[in-house]
Order: sequence, then structure tokens, then C-alpha cells
Amino acid sequence: MVDAARVGHAAAAGQTIEDFVGEAMDNAPMGPLHWRVLALVASGYFVDVIDFTIFGALVPDLLKSGFVTQQQVPWIGSITLLGLFVGTLGQGEFTDRFGRKTVYQFNLLLFGIATILGALPAIPSLGFQPGLTWLLVFRFLAGVGLGAEQPLCFSYTAEYAPKSIRGRTIAFMQFIGGAWPWPAGVLLALAFRDTIGWRGIWIIIGIMALVVFVMRFSLPESPRWLATHGQGERALELLQRMGLRSVPLTALRIDAASDTRSDPIGLVLRHYPARVAAGMICFFAFFSIALGLGAWLPNILAERGFGIAKSLNSIFWMTLAFPCASAFMMFALERFGRKPTAVVAFILTGGFGLAWANAGSESAVLAIGFGMIFFTQLAGNASQIFIAEVFPTNARASGFGLCQAAGRIGAAVAIPAILWVYTGYGLNAVFGGLAVMVAIAAVAVTQVGPEARSLALDEVAPPTA
Repeated sequence: MVDAARVGHAAAAGQTIEDFVGEAMDNAPMGPLHWRVLALVASGYFVDVIDFTIFGALVPDLLKSGFVTQQQVPWIGSITLLGLFVGTLGQGEFTDRFGRKTVYQFNLLLFGIATILGALPAIPSLGFQPGLTWLLVFRFLAGVGLGAEQPLCFSYTAEYAPKSIRGRTIAFMQFIGGAWPWPAGVLLALAFRDTIGWRGIWIIIGIMALVVFVMRFSLPESPRWLATHGQGERALELLQRMGLRSVPLTALRIDAASDTRSDPIGLVLRHYPARVAAGMICFFAFFSIALGLGAWLPNILAERGFGIAKSLNSIFWMTLAFPCASAFMMFALERFGRKPTAVVAFILTGGFGLAWANAGSESAVLAIGFGMIFFTQLAGNASQIFIAEVFPTNARASGFGLCQAAGRIGAAVAIPAILWVYTGYGLNAVFGGLAVMVAIAAVAVTQVGPEARSLALDEVAPPTA
């Protein structure tokens, strides 16, 4: 009988610790630890996404209650997005330096507490009268926590997923955590807007975040991150917990990338500037449409004669496009590849947007709106999955975070800009501008990096010292 340890030593001979761990993770079958990671990542992502998707559904009630004027609504959206920008940039640097799990826990705690505090009602007996300024401060802090969550979801899942089904695995995480919050958020608003109001809805979301925060204490660190940050022994122990082949650390080579000390943001800007620039363009377009337009869609429908309740009902049926797009993406990314899926979807987003602006009947608004949302989400999330794969492990969150930061800027600009263009030039001008933006994004996505379908992460971007 052949000695298994000797075979393991022979297979590992000449390999660095990061190469060995990366190869083990790339070829691993999906096991219980994979599914636990997927569930915990998706649950946190669900809570975060439902927060910023529900904002548009709450806008009509914020206005109706007299808490804000129409001119003040963009302040709430923009200050949240400013927090998202800060959190997105900061999480990349901290996560690549100090580990995925530590930052992951902190951001959800901050988000949950800030969301609850921002929505607290007045308590006259204590002289507590929270106004718009109070809400803006805590929406900014909630945004900081929210901004740290999204890039980590994609990076974390990519680092655990086997290479043969990595696109499908990340798409499944997005299907559960990123797609269903859109219709769920509208249902939450419809069910509770007349009883607990916009404050109560935000408090429910904050409590959900704190529940997931407690559950996430069992989340393991990324073995890939451990292997590139001088913690090879822990990485190998985690491989054993997953039931994967492991060897003693002494059987592996240590090189400069095995214990990275360089600045991760500096690293991606030096080695991958074109990927960062292309990713920024993709995310600028995607978040401008998804968040900017999403914030105003219920109000636009209401002004077109739908009424608040009817507009929310219409949006609910259109938002079923989100899970449909994510389900299709699980097939498309592995069948057609990341680039073709994103390029075609970006182009169709522009076409459906122009058609929706000119839709006359209610049935046309619903049908074309479904198509517009379907292709927006397919384009944006295919790009997110692709961009999560094209940076090295020791700078993945930083590279992804830099790209997403541009998306936050895009959305922060889009929320007031859409109102300005809509009131001054009409709906066709809004969607004409968005069509130009997605056409540019379709070109940019082809420049993000090599097609990542079926490639190991370290083939797309090896760990760099």
C-alpha cells in the first residue's frame, strides 16, 4: 500500500503555501463548510440589500408624512451612498490587511445599530425629537457598514468556491442574498407602511442585521487569505476541517507572497490599473441605474397616475425580474462566460430603458419594466462576479472595493441628477443618458481582465508581493 503522507509530500514538493491552498480550494467538492459559508454570506447580503432597495418604496411615505420635502429626499439617498463610498474603500484596505472575518463582523454590527438608531421615533416626555439631521447622521453610519458588506460577499464566496462552478456558486449567493431582497422589500413596505410606517420598517431591518451578526461568529476565515498572510498553519488546519488533502507546513515553500506586507490598494493600482479603471466604469453605470433609478421609480409611477399603493404593487411584479435574472445568471456565466453575458445584458438594458420611458399602458409598463430590470441586474451582477475574480487574493477586496467605490459615486450623483433631468427635460432624457452610460459600460467590461470561466483564481491573478 502506498503511504498517503508520502504521496501528499510528493504532490506538494516545490509548491508554495498559497499555491497548495489555492489548488486545494479550486478542486474541492462542495462540503458542509462551503454551504455554511454560503448561507452566512447570503443572509448578511440579504439584510444589506433589502436596506437600500427599500428606500425607493419608502420615499412616497416619507413625503406624505411631511418628514421631508421632495428636494430633501436626495439628501437621504446621497448621504447613505457617501457612507457606502467610505465603507467600500475602507473595507478593502482593512480586509486585505487584517482578514475577512474581522471586518465582516464589525460592518454588520455597525449597520444594524445605526439603522435602528436612525429610525427611532420622537419621545416627547424625554425631549427627544429626532429630525432630518439625526436621520442623515445614522444613515451615513449605516452606509459605512453597508459599503463594507457587498465587496466582501463576492470576494469571500469567490475564495471558497471550486473553480469549475465558481460563477454558478457566486451567482447562487447573489440569487439568495442579492435578488430576493428586491421583491421582499416591496412586500415589507406594502405590508407594514400603514401600521409601523417607514421608521418601523427600518428598525425591523436593523434587528435582522443584528441576528445575522450573532450567527456569523461561526464563520471561518478564508484559507486563501491565511495562506498569503503568514498563517499557513491555520490555512492547512482549515483544509483538514473541510476534509481536504493537507500536508505539514514544512513540506511547502515560503515565498514573498506567503506573508504579504505591501499596501493592497497600492498593489492593485501598480499592477492592475486597467482592470481597476474598467471595473469603475462598469460599476458607475450599474449602480447609477440600480440605485439612482430605483430611488425614484415608485415616485415616477405615482406621478404617472399609479398612486402610491398601485405603484408599489406594480414595482413588486417588476422586481420579480431580480431572482429571474440571478437564476439565469447561474446558467449563463458557466455556459457563455462572464464577458459575453455582461456585454449583451448592458446593451439590452439601454434598449429596454428607452422603451420603458415611452410605454403608455399599464401592461406595457409592467412587461417592459420587467425586461429592463432583468437585464440591468444580469449586466451588473455578472460584472460584480467577474470583477471579484480578477484581482489577487492578497488585494482582492481592495481591487473590488475601489471599483465599487466608483459605483457609489455614480449612484450618489444619479439620485439628484435623475430628479433634475426628469423635472427639467423629461423621462426620455433620463433614459437617453442612461443608455449612453450602459453602452460605455459594455465596452469597459471587455477590458476588466481575462475571461475567468473555469480558470483558477490564481491563474486569473496570482498572489503578488
